[in-house]
Amino acid sequence: MAVAAGLLVGCNTTTPQAPSENLGRAAATLDSIYLHYGIPETPLLRENYPFDADYRAGYLASQEQAQPNPYSYLWPFSGTLSAVSALVESDASYGRLLDRRVLPGLSQYLDTLRHPAAYASYINTAPASDRFYDDNIWLGIDFCDLYAATGEARYLDRARMIWRFIESGMDDVLGGGIYWCEQQRHSKNTCSNAPGAVYALKLHAATKDPRYLEQGKALYAWTRERLLDPSDELYFDNVSLDGKISPAKFAYNSGQMIQAGVLLYRATGEPAYLEQAQRTAASCYERFFEPFDPGDGTTLRLLGKGNVWFSAVMVRGLIELYEEDGLATYVDAVRRSLDVAWERARDEHGLFETDFTGQERQAKKWLLTQAAMVEMYARMHRLDTQTRK
Repeated sequence: MAVAAGLLVGCNTTTPQAPSENLGRAAATLDSIYLHYGIPETPLLRENYPFDADYRAGYLASQEQAQPNPYSYLWPFSGTLSAVSALVESDASYGRLLDRRVLPGLSQYLDTLRHPAAYASYINTAPASDRFYDDNIWLGIDFCDLYAATGEARYLDRARMIWRFIESGMDDVLGGGIYWCEQQRHSKNTCSNAPGAVYALKLHAATKDPRYLEQGKALYAWTRERLLDPSDELYFDNVSLDGKISPAKFAYNSGQMIQAGVLLYRATGEPAYLEQAQRTAASCYERFFEPFDPGDGTTLRLLGKGNVWFSAVMVRGLIELYEEDGLATYVDAVRRSLDVAWERARDEHGLFETDFTGQERQAKKWLLTQAAMVEMYARMHRLDTQTRK
């Protein structure tokens, strides 16, 4: 099935790509998603290719909920909304794909029986599943981006609806912040609070409602106070209700604080926000990019192997920062990473490995990895197009 006929082009080079070629890469990868993860007669998707009927997700709050299922959980499926939203910013015709495939599929995760309404981690025709604040925040950010790209009020309405659910996950325990999971209120995580700040600030940009600006400031300040590692300006993963810090550091957490800092700088003009974003970006470059020798006597820094979606969310922050300060080091490294991945890390189905050098291969490919690749190629296309104007 071709969802973007006419956009598929061959790109087998590690030289910087023209914008149309990165758009073609995004389109080709999106085609591969619907070909290999699609299910006849439903807009829902499988979570892995090849399909594994015994697969149990390892990222939920409770293993009792991680049952083998025929369809993807919400988090991987939501990656297709982010991917197509990023494409809509460059090509409005992708709105048809949103209406035909993505939004009908997403509607099957909407839970209106519990209040406030929100998206659950599995489809609404199955037994009730946990609802995650971060899952809903990622969707809310996408709807804000769609509203900014199209001006269609339905996207802003959906973003506001989701925000009401996010507000229900805030309280004064630990001095503020948003929980991770509605049913398992054991921790407050960077992955709900950093993008929560981004989400609030995007709502403020869309509506000019000062309440959203104040909430964005508060979430940003809370995350810095509770989860910043001052030794490197990166962010720990979460804090439990007894105050214990989980020390893991992931690219998307720090990347969202970069983006939130830039958005706060734009909204307030306070240079401290931009300076904080710049320091975190420098540490992200050192920690989450790895040296790579392409065999021509040079050494490149590429996005490190692992969770590709974490890298894609970090890239959002790095692009936002570049658009403000013009320092190209990080986005150039992203561009090179995507060039190398296109040449070295795709399999015979057009699906990507999590190691962009292609040295490590996987027997099973995760839906969210593929969606993240579409998003990054689409964002790089848009950035390159804007740069060349």
